[in-house]
Amino acid sequence: VGYPAYYPLPAPCFHAPAKAVLMDLDGTSVHSEWFWMWIIERTVSVLLRQENFRLAPEDEPFVSGNSVSEHLQYCLRKYAPNHTLEEARDIYFDVTRYEMAEILAGRGKNNAFAPSPHLKKFLLKLKETGTKIGLVTSGLTEKALPEIVSAFRTLEMGNPCDFYDAIISAGTALGPGTVGTLGELEAKPHPWLYAETGKVGLGYSAEDGCTFAIEDSAAGVISARLAGFPCIGMEGGNIRQSGVACLCFAICNDLMDALPYILG
Repeated sequence: VGYPAYYPLPAPCFHAPAKAVLMDLDGTSVHSEWFWMWIIERTVSVLLRQENFRLAPEDEPFVSGNSVSEHLQYCLRKYAPNHTLEEARDIYFDVTRYEMAEILAGRGKNNAFAPSPHLKKFLLKLKETGTKIGLVTSGLTEKALPEIVSAFRTLEMGNPCDFYDAIISAGTALGPGTVGTLGELEAKPHPWLYAETGKVGLGYSAEDGCTFAIEDSAAGVISARLAGFPCIGMEGGNIRQSGVACLCFAICNDLMDALPYILG
């Protein structure tokens, strides 16, 4: 931490058909923005002790797409100027942990995390062809696992931990009385998450030329490419706006559109 690092950007090597696919979670496999906006709303509700509190429609651009602290700071300025960011963050993480535990327990908010269109059909086609599938996310496990569990429950696909050949997240948060992991410090666009999922999780390195990554964010595309994997970009994220479309093997509107590139 605090030391600059430089990584080469190797030309990706790939020979169809793929033997493995590395998939991002948020924005690629599931859509969760509305849920995290609801968590912000619940945080302010608890902070103000107003159970019926609701965010206004004009708040949406300020409570999505940025950091948790930025979302909360906006709400504090507008709705709770007498409270501190530290108070709000404590409540936010308490609310998040409770809701995540409820989802894992089969309760919680219904359809909290919506599967991407055709996710089930896409995943089952990969399984049918014997392609290994890894899930790669910068999210902490306590947030990431309930997301994919909720999506699989909606799709009636069982336990995602049994379905995927490997799941690598940013791990656990470092805090008093807890053991943190390096993943939290070296999230995307750092290449380690993709490198670990490919080589350790699925048994294929970039040099094998048989693995594709699928991403919807600029950070994810850079992470996959720095790890040496060719990447298919998905529309709907910030790939084009961030100027990294040139790093993508192709950009698709739908997961099913990516299959011809993967399977040859």
